[in-house]
Amino acid sequence: MPGEWEGRHRFSARVVESHSSSELARELSRTDSDPEGVGIMTQKGRIYAVRLDRVSLRAAPLLKQEALAVGADSAHARGIADHSVSETSVVLLATWAQYRRLIEKLERQPFQLRALGAEVEAALRAYVRHGPRTVRGTHRSLVVGDRPRVMGVVNVTPDSFSDGGEFLDPERAIAHGRVLIDEGADLLDIGGESTRPGATPIDPEEEWRRIAPVVHALAQEQRVPISVDTRHVSVAERALQAGADMINDVSGLADPEMRRVVREGKAAAIVMHMRGEPATMQNDTRYADLRGEVFSTLAARSDAALRDGISADRLLIDPGLGFGKTPEQSLELLAHSGELRSLGYPVVLGASRKSMLGWALGSVGYASRLEAGIAAAVIAAMRGVEVIRTHDVAPTVRALAVVARVAEAAHARPEPPEY
Repeated sequence: MPGEWEGRHRFSARVVESHSSSELARELSRTDSDPEGVGIMTQKGRIYAVRLDRVSLRAAPLLKQEALAVGADSAHARGIADHSVSETSVVLLATWAQYRRLIEKLERQPFQLRALGAEVEAALRAYVRHGPRTVRGTHRSLVVGDRPRVMGVVNVTPDSFSDGGEFLDPERAIAHGRVLIDEGADLLDIGGESTRPGATPIDPEEEWRRIAPVVHALAQEQRVPISVDTRHVSVAERALQAGADMINDVSGLADPEMRRVVREGKAAAIVMHMRGEPATMQNDTRYADLRGEVFSTLAARSDAALRDGISADRLLIDPGLGFGKTPEQSLELLAHSGELRSLGYPVVLGASRKSMLGWALGSVGYASRLEAGIAAAVIAAMRGVEVIRTHDVAPTVRALAVVARVAEAAHARPEPPEY
Protein backbone atom coordinates (compact mmCIF):
# COMPACT_ATOMS: atom_id res chain seq x y z
CA MET A 1 0.00 0.00 0.00
CA PRO A 2 1.23 3.57 -0.62
CA GLY A 3 2.97 4.98 2.44
CA GLU A 4 3.17 1.56 4.12
CA TRP A 5 6.97 1.85 4.62
CA GLU A 6 7.16 5.55 5.52
CA GLY A 7 6.98 5.26 9.32
CA ARG A 8 9.67 4.92 11.96
CA HIS A 9 10.66 1.49 10.64
CA ARG A 10 10.76 2.23 6.95
CA PHE A 11 14.01 0.27 6.50
CA SER A 12 13.29 -2.48 9.10
CA ALA A 13 16.57 -1.74 10.88
CA ARG A 14 17.52 -4.52 13.31
CA VAL A 15 20.66 -5.59 15.06
CA VAL A 16 21.64 -9.00 13.66
CA GLU A 17 22.74 -11.61 16.18
CA SER A 18 25.62 -13.68 14.86
CA HIS A 19 27.38 -15.85 17.39
CA SER A 20 29.82 -17.32 14.90
CA SER A 21 31.47 -16.51 11.59
CA SER A 22 29.27 -19.04 9.79
CA GLU A 23 26.15 -17.28 11.05
CA LEU A 24 27.52 -13.94 9.86
CA ALA A 25 28.45 -15.39 6.47
CA ARG A 26 24.95 -16.77 6.12
CA GLU A 27 23.41 -13.37 6.88
CA LEU A 28 25.69 -11.58 4.42
CA SER A 29 24.89 -14.10 1.69
CA ARG A 30 21.17 -13.38 2.12
CA THR A 31 21.80 -9.96 0.54
CA ASP A 32 22.79 -11.77 -2.68
CA SER A 33 26.24 -10.27 -2.33
CA ASP A 34 29.10 -11.68 -4.38
CA PRO A 35 30.39 -14.89 -2.69
CA GLU A 36 33.98 -13.65 -2.75
CA GLY A 37 32.84 -10.43 -1.12
CA VAL A 38 30.99 -12.40 1.54
CA GLY A 39 34.24 -14.17 2.40
CA ILE A 40 36.14 -10.90 2.68
CA MET A 41 33.45 -9.15 4.73
CA THR A 42 32.98 -12.09 7.09
CA GLN A 43 36.53 -11.60 8.34
CA LYS A 44 35.69 -7.97 9.15
CA GLY A 45 32.41 -8.62 10.91
CA ARG A 46 33.32 -9.71 14.41
CA ILE A 47 35.73 -8.40 17.03
CA TYR A 48 37.59 -11.01 19.07
CA ALA A 49 39.09 -9.98 22.40
CA VAL A 50 42.23 -11.98 23.19
CA ARG A 51 43.86 -11.67 26.62
CA LEU A 52 47.57 -12.18 27.14
CA ASP A 53 49.53 -12.22 30.40
CA ARG A 54 53.16 -11.50 31.28
CA VAL A 55 53.88 -9.30 28.25
CA SER A 56 57.16 -7.49 28.83
CA LEU A 57 57.70 -3.75 29.19
CA ARG A 58 59.56 -3.67 25.88
CA ALA A 59 57.03 -5.80 23.98
CA ALA A 60 53.78 -4.12 25.04
CA PRO A 61 54.25 -0.70 23.35
CA LEU A 62 55.44 -2.33 20.13
CA LEU A 63 52.46 -4.69 20.20
CA LYS A 64 50.07 -1.75 20.56
CA GLN A 65 51.81 0.11 17.76
CA GLU A 66 51.49 -2.83 15.38
CA ALA A 67 47.86 -3.41 16.41
CA LEU A 68 46.93 0.20 15.68
CA ALA A 69 48.72 -0.02 12.33
CA VAL A 70 46.29 -2.72 11.15
CA GLY A 71 43.20 -0.97 12.53
CA ALA A 72 43.04 -3.04 15.73
CA ASP A 73 43.80 -1.99 19.30
CA SER A 74 45.61 -3.19 22.40
CA ALA A 75 45.04 -2.37 26.07
CA HIS A 76 47.87 -2.60 28.59
CA ALA A 77 48.83 -1.25 32.01
CA ARG A 78 49.27 2.51 32.45
CA GLY A 79 52.60 1.80 34.08
CA ILE A 80 54.07 0.80 30.73
CA ALA A 81 54.25 4.49 29.77
CA ASP A 82 56.42 5.55 32.73
CA HIS A 83 58.24 2.22 33.09
CA SER A 84 56.80 1.67 36.58
CA VAL A 85 55.93 -1.95 35.74
CA SER A 86 58.10 -4.60 34.14
CA GLU A 87 55.28 -6.57 32.53
CA THR A 88 51.57 -6.29 31.86
CA SER A 89 48.44 -8.12 30.89
CA VAL A 90 47.16 -7.19 27.44
CA VAL A 91 43.77 -7.41 25.74
CA LEU A 92 43.85 -7.31 21.95
CA LEU A 93 40.74 -6.20 20.04
CA ALA A 94 40.67 -7.14 16.36
CA THR A 95 38.73 -8.83 13.59
CA TRP A 96 39.98 -12.00 11.92
CA ALA A 97 41.33 -10.01 9.02
CA GLN A 98 43.18 -7.64 11.36
CA TYR A 99 44.64 -10.53 13.36
CA ARG A 100 45.98 -12.11 10.19
CA ARG A 101 47.84 -8.91 9.26
CA LEU A 102 48.98 -8.35 12.85
CA ILE A 103 50.40 -11.86 13.23
CA GLU A 104 52.32 -11.48 9.97
CA LYS A 105 53.85 -8.23 11.26
CA LEU A 106 54.75 -9.78 14.65
CA GLU A 107 56.77 -12.51 12.93
CA ARG A 108 59.42 -9.88 12.18
CA GLN A 109 59.50 -8.28 15.63
CA PRO A 110 61.78 -8.87 18.66
CA PHE A 111 60.95 -9.32 22.37
CA GLN A 112 59.21 -12.70 21.84
CA LEU A 113 56.45 -11.07 19.81
CA ARG A 114 56.74 -13.76 17.15
CA ALA A 115 55.95 -16.44 19.75
CA LEU A 116 53.17 -14.24 21.12
CA GLY A 117 51.62 -13.97 17.66
CA ALA A 118 51.78 -17.73 17.17
CA GLU A 119 50.04 -18.30 20.50
CA VAL A 120 47.32 -15.79 19.62
CA GLU A 121 46.75 -17.55 16.30
CA ALA A 122 46.54 -20.97 17.99
CA ALA A 123 44.03 -19.68 20.54
CA LEU A 124 41.86 -18.13 17.83
CA ARG A 125 41.90 -21.28 15.71
CA ALA A 126 40.97 -23.42 18.72
CA TYR A 127 38.21 -21.06 19.85
CA VAL A 128 36.42 -20.90 16.49
CA ARG A 129 36.85 -24.58 15.72
CA HIS A 130 33.66 -26.53 15.07
CA GLY A 131 33.07 -30.09 13.93
CA PRO A 132 33.74 -33.60 15.20
CA ARG A 133 37.03 -34.86 16.60
CA THR A 134 37.97 -38.07 18.35
CA VAL A 135 39.26 -38.41 21.92
CA ARG A 136 41.18 -41.68 22.02
CA GLY A 137 40.86 -43.93 25.06
CA THR A 138 42.56 -47.15 26.11
CA HIS A 139 39.95 -49.45 24.61
CA ARG A 140 37.21 -47.18 23.21
CA SER A 141 37.17 -43.67 21.83
CA LEU A 142 34.72 -40.78 22.12
CA VAL A 143 33.66 -38.49 19.28
CA VAL A 144 33.00 -34.93 20.44
CA GLY A 145 32.13 -31.70 18.68
CA ASP A 146 29.34 -33.04 16.49
CA ARG A 147 26.80 -32.57 19.31
CA PRO A 148 26.96 -32.11 23.10
CA ARG A 149 27.93 -35.41 24.72
CA VAL A 150 26.57 -36.62 28.07
CA MET A 151 28.68 -38.28 30.78
CA GLY A 152 26.55 -40.24 33.24
CA VAL A 153 27.68 -40.38 36.88
CA VAL A 154 27.86 -43.68 38.79
CA ASN A 155 28.86 -43.01 42.42
CA VAL A 156 29.84 -46.20 44.26
CA THR A 157 30.14 -44.33 47.57
CA PRO A 158 28.38 -44.04 50.93
CA ASP A 159 28.87 -40.28 51.23
CA SER A 160 28.52 -38.49 47.88
CA PHE A 161 26.50 -35.31 48.32
CA SER A 162 23.59 -36.24 46.04
CA ASP A 163 23.29 -40.02 46.03
CA GLY A 164 25.64 -41.27 48.72
CA GLY A 165 24.95 -44.91 49.55
CA GLU A 166 22.27 -45.38 46.89
CA PHE A 167 24.60 -47.34 44.59
CA LEU A 168 27.22 -48.58 47.06
CA ASP A 169 26.14 -52.16 46.32
CA PRO A 170 28.03 -53.22 43.16
CA GLU A 171 25.02 -54.89 41.56
CA ARG A 172 22.91 -51.77 42.01
CA ALA A 173 25.73 -49.62 40.61
CA ILE A 174 26.07 -51.88 37.56
CA ALA A 175 22.32 -51.79 36.98
CA HIS A 176 22.34 -48.01 37.33
CA GLY A 177 25.11 -47.74 34.73
CA ARG A 178 23.04 -49.80 32.31
CA VAL A 179 20.04 -47.53 32.88
CA LEU A 180 22.11 -44.40 32.19
CA ILE A 181 23.34 -45.87 28.91
CA ASP A 182 19.79 -46.78 27.92
CA GLU A 183 18.84 -43.16 28.69
CA GLY A 184 21.43 -41.92 26.23
CA ALA A 185 24.70 -41.48 28.15
CA ASP A 186 27.64 -41.32 25.75
CA LEU A 187 30.10 -42.40 28.43
CA LEU A 188 30.04 -43.30 32.13
CA ASP A 189 32.09 -41.85 34.99
CA ILE A 190 32.53 -44.33 37.84
CA GLY A 191 33.78 -43.05 41.20
CA GLY A 192 34.50 -44.75 44.52
CA GLU A 193 35.61 -41.76 46.60
CA SER A 194 33.48 -38.73 47.35
CA THR A 195 35.22 -35.47 46.44
CA ARG A 196 32.52 -33.17 47.81
CA PRO A 197 33.80 -30.24 49.93
CA GLY A 198 35.07 -31.51 53.28
CA ALA A 199 34.93 -35.17 52.25
CA THR A 200 37.10 -37.57 54.25
CA PRO A 201 39.82 -39.21 52.11
CA ILE A 202 39.73 -42.98 51.85
CA ASP A 203 42.43 -45.58 51.30
CA PRO A 204 43.05 -46.41 47.62
CA GLU A 205 42.53 -50.10 48.39
CA GLU A 206 39.03 -49.38 49.69
CA GLU A 207 38.31 -47.17 46.68
CA TRP A 208 39.31 -49.96 44.31
CA ARG A 209 37.34 -52.55 46.28
CA ARG A 210 34.20 -50.47 45.75
CA ILE A 211 34.54 -49.86 42.02
CA ALA A 212 36.39 -52.96 40.76
CA PRO A 213 33.32 -55.14 40.06
CA VAL A 214 31.49 -52.18 38.53
CA VAL A 215 34.34 -51.28 36.17
CA HIS A 216 34.89 -54.92 35.19
CA ALA A 217 31.21 -55.55 34.43
CA LEU A 218 30.38 -52.35 32.55
CA ALA A 219 33.62 -52.32 30.58
CA GLN A 220 33.03 -55.87 29.38
CA GLU A 221 29.39 -55.48 28.37
CA GLN A 222 29.09 -51.89 27.15
CA ARG A 223 30.35 -50.14 24.03
CA VAL A 224 30.47 -46.64 25.49
CA PRO A 225 33.76 -45.41 26.99
CA ILE A 226 34.25 -45.93 30.72
CA SER A 227 35.84 -43.15 32.79
CA VAL A 228 37.05 -43.61 36.36
CA ASP A 229 36.89 -40.65 38.72
CA THR A 230 40.02 -41.04 40.85
CA ARG A 231 43.04 -39.10 42.06
CA HIS A 232 44.96 -42.20 43.15
CA VAL A 233 47.61 -43.65 40.85
CA SER A 234 47.10 -47.27 41.89
CA VAL A 235 43.35 -47.08 41.31
CA ALA A 236 43.83 -45.51 37.89
CA GLU A 237 46.31 -48.19 36.85
CA ARG A 238 44.04 -51.04 37.92
CA ALA A 239 41.01 -49.43 36.31
CA LEU A 240 42.69 -49.18 32.90
CA GLN A 241 43.79 -52.80 33.15
CA ALA A 242 40.19 -53.74 34.00
CA GLY A 243 38.82 -52.11 30.86
CA ALA A 244 38.43 -48.39 31.64
CA ASP A 245 39.29 -45.89 28.92
CA MET A 246 39.64 -42.55 30.67
CA ILE A 247 40.87 -41.14 33.98
CA ASN A 248 38.93 -38.22 35.46
CA ASP A 249 41.47 -36.71 37.86
CA VAL A 250 40.19 -33.92 40.11
CA SER A 251 43.84 -33.21 40.94
CA GLY A 252 44.47 -32.23 37.33
CA LEU A 253 47.24 -34.76 36.59
CA ALA A 254 49.44 -32.91 39.08
CA ASP A 255 51.20 -36.14 40.06
CA PRO A 256 53.87 -37.20 37.52
CA GLU A 257 53.04 -40.81 38.32
CA MET A 258 49.45 -40.27 37.26
CA ARG A 259 50.70 -38.81 33.99
CA ARG A 260 52.88 -41.90 33.55
CA VAL A 261 49.90 -44.23 34.10
CA VAL A 262 47.82 -42.31 31.56
CA ARG A 263 50.64 -42.34 29.02
CA GLU A 264 51.53 -46.02 29.43
CA GLY A 265 47.88 -47.01 29.49
CA LYS A 266 47.17 -45.03 26.31
CA ALA A 267 44.23 -43.57 28.20
CA ALA A 268 42.25 -40.39 27.81
CA ALA A 269 42.31 -38.02 30.78
CA ILE A 270 40.22 -35.16 32.12
CA VAL A 271 42.42 -32.44 33.61
CA MET A 272 40.39 -30.59 36.25
CA HIS A 273 41.10 -27.43 38.20
CA MET A 274 41.02 -27.68 41.97
CA ARG A 275 42.77 -25.86 44.78
CA GLY A 276 44.23 -28.10 47.48
CA GLU A 277 42.42 -31.29 48.45
CA PRO A 278 38.69 -32.03 48.64
CA ALA A 279 38.85 -31.84 52.44
CA THR A 280 40.39 -28.34 52.38
CA MET A 281 39.56 -26.85 48.98
CA GLN A 282 36.92 -24.44 50.32
CA ASN A 283 39.27 -22.95 52.93
CA ASP A 284 40.60 -20.33 50.52
CA THR A 285 38.45 -19.20 47.61
CA ARG A 286 40.14 -15.84 47.08
CA TYR A 287 41.31 -15.20 43.50
CA ALA A 288 42.91 -12.08 42.10
CA ASP A 289 41.71 -13.22 38.66
CA LEU A 290 39.44 -16.27 38.84
CA ARG A 291 39.15 -17.08 35.15
CA GLY A 292 42.78 -16.22 34.50
CA GLU A 293 44.03 -18.54 37.24
CA VAL A 294 41.79 -21.42 36.19
CA PHE A 295 42.87 -21.00 32.57
CA SER A 296 46.59 -20.71 33.33
CA THR A 297 46.53 -23.72 35.68
CA LEU A 298 44.79 -25.89 33.09
CA ALA A 299 47.26 -24.64 30.48
CA ALA A 300 50.23 -25.56 32.69
CA ARG A 301 48.84 -28.99 33.59
CA SER A 302 47.98 -29.89 30.00
CA ASP A 303 51.43 -28.68 28.87
CA ALA A 304 53.01 -30.95 31.50
CA ALA A 305 50.96 -33.86 30.17
CA LEU A 306 52.20 -33.20 26.63
CA ARG A 307 55.82 -32.99 27.82
CA ASP A 308 55.40 -36.35 29.55
CA GLY A 309 54.28 -37.99 26.33
CA ILE A 310 50.47 -37.89 26.56
CA SER A 311 49.13 -37.01 23.13
CA ALA A 312 46.87 -33.98 22.76
CA ASP A 313 44.01 -36.05 21.34
CA ARG A 314 43.71 -37.88 24.67
CA LEU A 315 43.18 -34.79 26.85
CA LEU A 316 40.05 -32.96 28.01
CA ILE A 317 39.81 -30.07 30.50
CA ASP A 318 37.33 -29.18 33.25
CA PRO A 319 37.12 -25.86 35.18
CA GLY A 320 36.04 -27.73 38.33
CA LEU A 321 32.84 -25.95 39.35
CA GLY A 322 32.57 -26.01 43.14
CA PHE A 323 36.11 -27.26 43.66
CA GLY A 324 37.70 -24.42 45.59
CA LYS A 325 35.16 -21.90 44.32
CA THR A 326 32.21 -20.05 45.81
CA PRO A 327 28.79 -20.39 44.16
CA GLU A 328 29.23 -16.96 42.55
CA GLN A 329 32.64 -17.96 41.19
CA SER A 330 31.30 -21.24 39.82
CA LEU A 331 28.51 -19.39 38.02
CA GLU A 332 31.07 -16.97 36.54
CA LEU A 333 33.06 -19.92 35.21
CA LEU A 334 29.89 -21.44 33.77
CA ALA A 335 29.02 -18.17 32.03
CA HIS A 336 32.50 -17.95 30.49
CA SER A 337 33.16 -21.66 29.97
CA GLY A 338 33.63 -21.11 26.23
CA GLU A 339 36.88 -19.27 26.90
CA LEU A 340 38.52 -22.58 27.80
CA ARG A 341 38.13 -23.74 24.20
CA SER A 342 41.08 -21.44 23.45
CA LEU A 343 43.36 -24.15 24.92
CA GLY A 344 42.42 -26.48 22.08
CA TYR A 345 41.03 -29.37 24.14
CA PRO A 346 37.41 -30.53 24.53
CA VAL A 347 35.82 -28.96 27.60
CA VAL A 348 34.00 -31.03 30.24
CA LEU A 349 31.68 -29.36 32.72
CA GLY A 350 29.73 -30.76 35.65
CA ALA A 351 27.14 -28.63 37.45
CA SER A 352 24.58 -31.35 38.15
CA ARG A 353 22.96 -31.04 41.61
CA LYS A 354 25.83 -28.89 42.94
CA SER A 355 25.46 -26.33 45.72
CA MET A 356 26.00 -23.44 43.30
CA LEU A 357 22.60 -24.30 41.81
CA GLY A 358 20.99 -24.50 45.23
CA TRP A 359 22.47 -21.10 46.07
CA ALA A 360 21.15 -19.63 42.79
CA LEU A 361 17.67 -20.93 43.63
CA GLY A 362 17.69 -19.63 47.20
CA SER A 363 19.37 -22.45 49.11
CA VAL A 364 17.26 -25.38 47.97
CA GLY A 365 18.38 -28.97 48.55
CA TYR A 366 19.91 -31.17 45.87
CA ALA A 367 16.62 -33.00 45.29
CA SER A 368 15.11 -29.75 43.94
CA ARG A 369 17.95 -28.83 41.56
CA LEU A 370 16.99 -30.87 38.47
CA GLU A 371 15.74 -27.98 36.33
CA ALA A 372 18.68 -25.82 37.39
CA GLY A 373 21.10 -28.56 36.38
CA ILE A 374 19.48 -28.84 32.96
CA ALA A 375 19.64 -25.05 32.55
CA ALA A 376 23.36 -25.13 33.40
CA ALA A 377 23.92 -27.93 30.89
CA VAL A 378 22.17 -25.93 28.16
CA ILE A 379 24.16 -22.78 28.99
CA ALA A 380 27.42 -24.72 28.85
CA ALA A 381 26.56 -26.47 25.59
CA MET A 382 25.55 -23.17 23.96
CA ARG A 383 29.00 -21.87 24.84
CA GLY A 384 30.73 -24.77 23.14
CA VAL A 385 31.31 -27.17 26.04
CA GLU A 386 31.59 -30.62 24.46
CA VAL A 387 30.88 -32.96 27.40
CA ILE A 388 28.26 -32.45 30.12
CA ARG A 389 28.71 -34.52 33.29
CA THR A 390 25.39 -35.24 35.00
CA HIS A 391 23.50 -37.49 37.39
CA ASP A 392 20.26 -36.85 35.48
CA VAL A 393 20.96 -38.32 32.08
CA ALA A 394 17.56 -38.68 30.38
CA PRO A 395 16.30 -35.08 30.80
CA THR A 396 19.75 -33.70 30.02
CA VAL A 397 19.96 -35.73 26.81
CA ARG A 398 16.58 -34.40 25.72
CA ALA A 399 17.50 -30.79 26.50
CA LEU A 400 20.82 -31.05 24.68
CA ALA A 401 19.12 -32.55 21.63
CA VAL A 402 17.36 -29.20 21.24
CA VAL A 403 20.68 -27.38 21.65
CA ALA A 404 22.13 -29.50 18.86
CA ARG A 405 19.20 -28.70 16.56
CA VAL A 406 19.50 -24.98 17.27
CA ALA A 407 23.23 -25.14 16.53
CA GLU A 408 22.53 -26.88 13.22
CA ALA A 409 20.13 -24.10 12.25
CA ALA A 410 22.50 -21.33 13.34
CA HIS A 411 25.59 -22.76 11.65
CA ALA A 412 23.93 -23.66 8.36
CA ARG A 413 25.90 -23.12 5.17
CA PRO A 414 27.66 -21.15 3.84
CA GLU A 415 30.79 -21.70 5.88
CA PRO A 416 33.18 -18.77 6.44
CA PRO A 417 36.66 -18.87 4.94
CA GLU A 418 39.35 -20.64 6.94
CA TYR A 419 41.13 -18.33 9.34
